[in-house]
Amino acid sequence: MSAISINERSPFETLLRASTGELLKQIYVAAVRRESDTATTRRSRVIAHNLGLTHCQLLCAAGFNAHMHELPDVAALLGFPDYETLIKLRNEHFVTDLYQRLGIKDLLALYDEIAPTCPQRQILQYLLPNRLSRIEEHIEATVNARVIERYKKEVRAIYREGIAGREFVETRLGHLTSGFRALVGEVILIAQSQVLPIAELFGRLDVLPEEKRRLITKGFVSRQLLETRLTDPTLPIAERRVLEEQLPLMP
Repeated sequence: MSAISINERSPFETLLRASTGELLKQIYVAAVRRESDTATTRRSRVIAHNLGLTHCQLLCAAGFNAHMHELPDVAALLGFPDYETLIKLRNEHFVTDLYQRLGIKDLLALYDEIAPTCPQRQILQYLLPNRLSRIEEHIEATVNARVIERYKKEVRAIYREGIAGREFVETRLGHLTSGFRALVGEVILIAQSQVLPIAELFGRLDVLPEEKRRLITKGFVSRQLLETRLTDPTLPIAERRVLEEQLPLMP
């Protein structure tokens, strides 16, 4: 978790990282300031405005705050009938937003904040495949350069902050024809994160020959491991060709 001065935090980070008391105080003060509800104005949207947040930012900052489950009254302050309704809406916004109401800086702060022992980590691991799939569909349809750059930053943060677990990696490696793995250098990210042992990663058939070349050139593969792989009589021809090209270049 990054050491950031409270004064340097954005409104999103301030709410996300707030203690139990501070979380309740911020929501309560913003709720008191709200104007009378109209028939079409949800209370949480007015509170979000008072806190300088989008509605999506409010739901994710408060909803992913580690202390939120200790404060069932906050859901009522936000205008929800119960905590479960708030969490359901939070999940929906997190999965469907395309860096429009939840910015890349917000996401990086979120991934940085979620500690290895935090229950929210498992929730993120469950939600992320659907979120990334939606972003990838959008990129394929629009080829939007800004979205591509934000997507790359997000995926790298997911691995850097240890959010990616084995199940996440298995899902990503299962997309053999996806160009997104190459776009972010994902196999290298997997190696760096050590989610899978390098021997297992290097021995998988769903890691492409060119991805294995990169593992070798980046120094993740020892000569012994490469030589052992070459002794496999079932080794695909394309992979064998790459490994034999790389062997003389290794120390």
